[in-house]
Amino acid sequence: MLKRKLIALNTAIILGAGSVFAIPAVKAAPIHEIKDRENDVAGNRTKINGKIENANQEIAFLQEKKDKLNVQIGRIGKAIEDNKIKITETKGKISDTKSDIETLKEDVSKLQDRIEKRNEILKDRAISFQETGGDVSYLEVLLGSSSFRDFVNRVGAVATIVEADREIVEQHEADKAELEEKKAEVENKLSDLTDNKLELEGMMAQIKDQQKQAKNLKAELTEKQKLALALKANLQQKDAVLAAQQKKLQEDMRLEAKRQAAIKAAEERAAKARSVASKSPINNSPRVSYKGSGARSIVVNAGNKYIGNSVYVFGGGRTASDIANGRFDCSAFTSWAFAQAGIKLGAHTDIQKHAGRQITLSQALPGDLVFFDTYKKDGHVGIYVGGGKFIGSQSSTGIAIANMSSGYYAQKFNGRVVRIIE
Repeated sequence: MLKRKLIALNTAIILGAGSVFAIPAVKAAPIHEIKDRENDVAGNRTKINGKIENANQEIAFLQEKKDKLNVQIGRIGKAIEDNKIKITETKGKISDTKSDIETLKEDVSKLQDRIEKRNEILKDRAISFQETGGDVSYLEVLLGSSSFRDFVNRVGAVATIVEADREIVEQHEADKAELEEKKAEVENKLSDLTDNKLELEGMMAQIKDQQKQAKNLKAELTEKQKLALALKANLQQKDAVLAAQQKKLQEDMRLEAKRQAAIKAAEERAAKARSVASKSPINNSPRVSYKGSGARSIVVNAGNKYIGNSVYVFGGGRTASDIANGRFDCSAFTSWAFAQAGIKLGAHTDIQKHAGRQITLSQALPGDLVFFDTYKKDGHVGIYVGGGKFIGSQSSTGIAIANMSSGYYAQKFNGRVVRIIE
């Protein structure tokens, strides 16, 4: 009677643990994968923000160049205005100089009249001199005097004639020199003003060309600035999208951490219940009893000691402490089991699925690896024990034997079987 009561109690505890504490498998990405994606998004945001900063620097640089160009264009505009004033002033001076030339022409005409009159005077003087013995020199006139009085009179007459002739000649030469000087002065002034006008017009053309180049460069800078602003806006839009993704991933991580904590708490309660059950006289948890070849037997039977007193921990089974306390995820358990037979096997499903030779389920032997599509393709792995069953670290039970011919794992089995031990 007592034995039947203990059996009933044990069965109730196990069933209760299975119904109350078991957490159904959820197709959620592991938190480290979410974190990796969040890190990728954060990395992309860092790159984009770097490009945004570069765009800001380019925009500021272009604006600085535009500001300097605006100042330069202002200076050029002022120079053009100043040049226009100078050209106008020079044109006025040229006009005045041309008026001076007209006045000079009148002066020249007057001078020429005076020269002509002097020429007539000199001509008359010469005729008069001829008529009074002009065929001889002044000396002969003096020597031909009849008396001292006549001599004195002749000397006075000669001196008067000579002095008058000298004055006429000197005036004549002075007028001619003055005429040449005025002509040269006005011509030089007109030449200088004409050259100055040409130089100013040449400078004006150069300044206007500079103004055109500066305005063209400003237009180019404006276009480049528009492109930089458009690039910045596009980058900011991408960053906003990535920021939303990052926020969503952070929320996913928070929810997944909360879910994992709930799983862990449930598993701990289930482990405690199994521990209570294991202390009862009867423990009906299935065990593997494979008597095959050495390595296969070690691999298949290695997990028996953990059945009923282990817990599934994502990322567990990779430290001595986890192994001692039965804390494994699926790939860490299979890696540990093969290590017991001296076979090194990476502790990740993506490594294990390529570690050996692919075979079919009909060829499977105890000790081969079997894979399941849970939260992702090949997301779960276990060790085939024969009879359509496998041993593995299951998320709801810890290390246990599960049926892959029916139920949940039959639906998730993807047909991949890998043989490590030949």
